[in-house]
Amino acid sequence: MHKLLYPTAGLIALIFTGCSSLHQDSIKLASDTAGVANLKSIEFTGVGRWYQFGQAPNPDLPWPPFAVKNYTADINYETASARVQISRLQEIEPGRNRPQPTEQKVDQYVSGAFAWNVAQAAAGATNPTPNVTPQPTATEERAAEIWATPQGFLRAAQSHQAKIEDKGDDSEVSFTLDGKYRYVGTLNAKHQLTNVKTWIDNPVLGDTLVETQYSDYKAFDGGLFPSHIVRLQGGYPVLDLNVNTVKANPAVDISLPAEAAKKPNIIVAANKLAEGVYYLTGGTHHSVAIEQLNHIVLVEAPQNEERSLALIEKLKETIPNKPIKTVINTHAHFDHSGGLRTFVDAGATIVTHQPNQAYYEKIWSDPHSINPDNLEKSKKTANFLNFDGKQVISDGKRNIEIHALAGNSHNDAFVAVYLPKEKILIEADAYTPQAANAPAPTSINPYSLNLYENIQRLKLDVGQIAALHGPRVVTLVDLRNAIGIAKASR
Repeated sequence: MHKLLYPTAGLIALIFTGCSSLHQDSIKLASDTAGVANLKSIEFTGVGRWYQFGQAPNPDLPWPPFAVKNYTADINYETASARVQISRLQEIEPGRNRPQPTEQKVDQYVSGAFAWNVAQAAAGATNPTPNVTPQPTATEERAAEIWATPQGFLRAAQSHQAKIEDKGDDSEVSFTLDGKYRYVGTLNAKHQLTNVKTWIDNPVLGDTLVETQYSDYKAFDGGLFPSHIVRLQGGYPVLDLNVNTVKANPAVDISLPAEAAKKPNIIVAANKLAEGVYYLTGGTHHSVAIEQLNHIVLVEAPQNEERSLALIEKLKETIPNKPIKTVINTHAHFDHSGGLRTFVDAGATIVTHQPNQAYYEKIWSDPHSINPDNLEKSKKTANFLNFDGKQVISDGKRNIEIHALAGNSHNDAFVAVYLPKEKILIEADAYTPQAANAPAPTSINPYSLNLYENIQRLKLDVGQIAALHGPRVVTLVDLRNAIGIAKASR
């Protein structure tokens, strides 16, 4: 048998009744100071680095770093809710030319089955009400952050029939939450939790390991808490935090806003750009469908399976009786590749820049057992067409050109799509148009400048730019204005 105990001041100890690997004085100390009911919530703050998961500029590189000047986590274990506030500033990696960093203030929440973000209204705004944005795909990750804390892990272990196994000087504690989320923790000889592993679902990586490492325990607010926290996800750090302060049992009362409880409605609107060319909008990420003689070519399958299934249904009514045979992928960032697996299952060929194929083949072979998608169920093999530099897809009547964007620091295997007959350029992330009445940018985005330089280098005659982010289709004049070039003819 085992028993999990919480000291009144926050000191965490695990008692293995009758286990010879722990000294009797350690058991007595933990027993004398235990008080499970007294630890209901916690707050900890720190500084360090945060890393942008899924946005590596190259599959072989870690996630991009951000300096964190403030990190505050408030957790209520009784209600399974948390609030995390972060002030961060992107760091520019050597050899990369990124947009001028601006401070980002993040205010994110989770409560039970719901996750959401809150953005404060800008100073002087006519409507000062904060903007609540549901984040349903973040629920698993944020819940894992609660139960991977030392207090959360041991509290959950106590109530979920944890198994304990000696590992030399350490002990391994494991249990399962909600019937599918496995947690495995390591306790050292001082009864300190040094490592927690759990697995959550990701549309690209599938069953994704989230590992949190704890070290340098110190006395905070009368108890012990790690002063250094490192969290890894997908094999690379997503957080490296030096803890400054810890408070036991702060008031953490998180109410669920009505907006956060609403189920997101996936909308796909088909906007005709030219004969047989449709701009598919309705969310934060767009796609473009191009009709060929006997099939459809789709540019971009973003976000996740839900979005891809909605795209498929919309195209059945927009371009009826033609299958989607080809999907062009602009780059491997997770928000732009999360829906590709759905189209593999549907039988489409994935067209991507050469370095991406080996990456996709590797990660798509990993299990997706936590939330099985269609490809996990069918076990189909992906068909690829990879290229280096330029690729042309044609049905004999319409050419579709795919061009690598040379020298763009956003991603090392980055492409744009060009329709020469229609003079339409399709691109993602290099240039995101602003609303028509938005003020001019105060600095030039190097990704957009690079896009323009590539247009010039490739001698593309661009009439419309269908950006895969942003509120509207624009022209080359809009791009020139965004990078500070006058409206002179090309």
